Amino acid sequence: MGISVTGGVKFPQGKFSVYTPPPPPGYALFVWGSGSFGRLGLGDVVSQSSPVQLGALSNWASADAGGHAGSLALTDTGELWSWGYGNFGPVGDGTVIQRSSPVQVGNLTDWSSVVSGGYRSHAIKTDGSLWSWGRNLFGHLGLGDVINRSSPVQVGNLTDWSSVSANSSYGLAIKTDGTLWSWGQNNKGQLGLGNVVLRSSPVQIGGLTTWSSAVISGNGQAFAVKTDGTLWAWGNNQFGQLGFGNTTDRSSPVQIGALTDWASVSTTQTHTLALKTDGSLWAWGDSATGKLGNGGSIVIDISSPIQIGSLTDWASITTSNSHSSALKTDGSLWAWGNGSLIGLGDVINRSSPVQVGSLTTWTSINAGGSHTIGIQTT
Repeated sequence: MGISVTGGVKFPQGKFSVYTPPPPPGYALFVWGSGSFGRLGLGDVVSQSSPVQLGALSNWASADAGGHAGSLALTDTGELWSWGYGNFGPVGDGTVIQRSSPVQVGNLTDWSSVVSGGYRSHAIKTDGSLWSWGRNLFGHLGLGDVINRSSPVQVGNLTDWSSVSANSSYGLAIKTDGTLWSWGQNNKGQLGLGNVVLRSSPVQIGGLTTWSSAVISGNGQAFAVKTDGTLWAWGNNQFGQLGFGNTTDRSSPVQIGALTDWASVSTTQTHTLALKTDGSLWAWGDSATGKLGNGGSIVIDISSPIQIGSLTDWASITTSNSHSSALKTDGSLWAWGNGSLIGLGDVINRSSPVQVGSLTTWTSINAGGSHTIGIQTT
């Protein structure tokens, strides 16, 4: 190889390649299940039995399938998009029109998290403010009244909200100080306030500041995990879905067992899934359609947590009324329950977890009442 000299510095002659770093991964949105009301966002009302990519964008950050009505999604630039059922204004675009394709909610880019709760929605902005819109029959928008909203309205004026969970009739949220708050319908004691009084504005549950996460279902039960890893539940217990070994309703938080290794929980109308810190998967409640994932053909309600299999590589979970889905640490997607909803391309119910496809690029998953949204790396 020859050498040239310029200004006393020697440069080798020949071919050189300049390293170009690979582009960052994209994040594509996939949907499947019932297409009624345009809830899949594919521009029609056609159901899909296997995951189908929604649009061509690859900058999705998170998504929530909510209940039966529709879906919400955030981009990594803080934009909020919505689609599905239009009555009562849950889309949030200022109308009551059904949308079968995603529409942007306003033009702001400061949204950080979203949750769809049936015919209403909540979102938190990067400044910690809480917003809501949609149906408000039970005061479950938290705005102090029962007036429907078709565009986001701020709940109070505080900016210390950390997370929120919602369904079609009540809400639950945690603040940055670890306090737990609830509002909306309370006929089953689901607000956790020790009574059955409806509240149209957020009310603190007890005085503790050690709550780390909380979720609710459409059937009136709620769960929360504390910073010490204990799991707590309250509300409707018709199918033993609170996990106490009985079917007694509770109007205040009660600890499930004595263990301190619970990591996360997901619940729907009749059953519950939970993960422990060791990556094991647990379930309880109504086992119809095989949605508990405990195998076998006998349908028996389970009123205390039971482990599903013996694996310890489960990373995240999500539940709907008739099926369940989960991601493993290797990025694979698994589902069980109602065959028309779990994404396997058929209508056969599964009572044990079955892998959906063979990809290991799934990063998040969220199930609604009759459809599912997932995000994959591209």
